[in-house]
Amino acid sequence: MSTASTARFTLDRPPFAGLTGAGVRVAVIDSGIHPANPHIGVPVSGIRVRSGGEVDDDFVDRIGHGTAVAAAILEKAPAVDLVAVRVFDGTLATSADVLAAAIRRAAADGARLINLSLGTANPNRAALLGAAVEEAHSAGSIVVSAFESGGVKWLPGSLPNVIGVVLDHACGRDAIHMVLDGSRQSVRLSASGLPRPIPGVPVERNLSGISFAVANATGFLARLLEADDAVRDVEHVDRWLREAQR
Repeated sequence: MSTASTARFTLDRPPFAGLTGAGVRVAVIDSGIHPANPHIGVPVSGIRVRSGGEVDDDFVDRIGHGTAVAAAILEKAPAVDLVAVRVFDGTLATSADVLAAAIRRAAADGARLINLSLGTANPNRAALLGAAVEEAHSAGSIVVSAFESGGVKWLPGSLPNVIGVVLDHACGRDAIHMVLDGSRQSVRLSASGLPRPIPGVPVERNLSGISFAVANATGFLARLLEADDAVRDVEHVDRWLREAQR
């Protein structure tokens, strides 16, 4: 019988209150980031990872998804060191090989959090992506990714040593929920899928969904990592959150 329960955390209470993510490097693996977008407003560095693991410095977003994800992270943690890792070109599609290379590169460049507002349901990619996650874990990087969508588990979000995120329409934008069970090898969070409001844009026209639930969770976690520089893996996050909810 499952003994899982849920803990709720908000931005205005410890361990998140009053923090900004200062000093925490966050890599956003996505369609890139457009630094000139008014919803960014902070310095951005980055790379593009291409097929075969080739890398160049063209990280500018042409689609808008990565920029919107970064803006959602910055709303929660406006002082993070933001790094774009571009894996998409004209569409929101890439290969598992490129994704694995991007995870490795982000970890090698010192990202403490690696935001993946994306994933694959192809179980044949579990070994490839799992190896990249383990390399990131060994380097002290924490991967945050979609756990499931529509009842289907995603990779790498459902793998060990990943913080998996699910969409929770009942969760406020200033809150996250954590599933508390017996596992210490993974952490599952639920978060709102709504990005920050944009003045003059009706809510139904704004981007929303699991991508932004992941981003909101990453913003929360950036604050937690600012609070304790010793938090370096999923087990540390698990311990922090369990103790904070007591």
